[in-house]
Amino acid sequence: MPLALLALAVGAFGIGTTEFVMMGLLPDVAADLGISIPSAGHLVSAYALGVVIGAPLLAAVTARMSRRKVLIGLMVLFVAGNALSALAPDNGWLLAARFLSGLPHGAFFGVGAVVATSLVAPERKARSVSLMFLGLTVANVAGVPVATLVGQHLGWRVTFLGVSAIGVAAIASLALLIPRDGGINPSHGLRGELAALRSLPVWLALGTTVAGFGALFAAYSYVTPMLTDAAGYADASVTLLLALFGVGATIGNLLGGRLADHAMRATLFGGLASLALVLALFPLLMSSAWSAAPAVVLLGTAAFVTGSPLQLMVMEKASAAPSLASSANQAAFNLANAGGAWIGGVALAAGFGVTSPAVAGAGLAVLGLGVAGVAYAVDRRRVPEPGRERLIAGHLPQEAEAVRT
Repeated sequence: MPLALLALAVGAFGIGTTEFVMMGLLPDVAADLGISIPSAGHLVSAYALGVVIGAPLLAAVTARMSRRKVLIGLMVLFVAGNALSALAPDNGWLLAARFLSGLPHGAFFGVGAVVATSLVAPERKARSVSLMFLGLTVANVAGVPVATLVGQHLGWRVTFLGVSAIGVAAIASLALLIPRDGGINPSHGLRGELAALRSLPVWLALGTTVAGFGALFAAYSYVTPMLTDAAGYADASVTLLLALFGVGATIGNLLGGRLADHAMRATLFGGLASLALVLALFPLLMSSAWSAAPAVVLLGTAAFVTGSPLQLMVMEKASAAPSLASSANQAAFNLANAGGAWIGGVALAAGFGVTSPAVAGAGLAVLGLGVAGVAYAVDRRRVPEPGRERLIAGHLPQEAEAVRT
């Protein structure tokens, strides 16, 4: 695999760390700024809002720029947002800085996926995307726990300065390793990118992302009370168990990338079906400590098997202008985060039990399977003209390699 994928993974590692570390630092931030923990929780929402707005917006307005320059510029914005977070004098400034930090998130992964697939042979595209996302999953295993410990012992501001340093390292890696001529799109500007969103298959792929990852977050948002109240783990053990989720996500990400290169649609269906099964079994698996830990690993594995095929599917359906659609998929991921957490909370508040969010998540996974099935049926009805060839996602239109479907 090209070393340029390492540069993308470094950026993904920094982004994954800053996205999730705030959850562990909420009590420290609240105490330092003199606000309540629920008020500090708005900092998580501010970041997610930045992702949802920034993903399609930045991808669209940078459509005619060199993708190498776009990636570097996005990481500069990322460094600025985290540095301002470290220096924020009050909650209002920190909210604004967190929003700024979230703006480049989706566009980086979206544009990065396009660049990653353009650097490898057609049969290795899914693996190239999974290697970029490896930085995100490793962040959950190592980056977030280490950054949380640093924040708890040296202060939360030091954590965000450290994340800024990771961003600087990513900028240097991108500048050195991403080819200078890799990723200029001279033929498609803002109008061409927006045209991708008129496609029904693109929206069906995005809908699959919302439902599929909504299933994950319906359960994962409430996994801590499941582990403590249902499985009987002590509060001190939760951090290690959440790291196991990161291990499962890393396994699923790499496995999904490899499988999707051989059968993208089958990998997607298999991942969603596995996720529905794991979530449906959660009430049983969370009934004892010995089965709860493997359940957390299985949850991460089943969910992230679908990551690479979903990203590639969106890019394939918008092959003439993939950057915006690819970035929109990251916005869909964050909508899944918010929507899944809300649905899981509704189940919990209704008094259905501490593991009820997982059952609600199983329903969302089945819904994702249904949307993916509709997308498959739509594709089957669009019979290609004789001799017509399909463009492989991730290449520029003038550079795309054609293969027989």
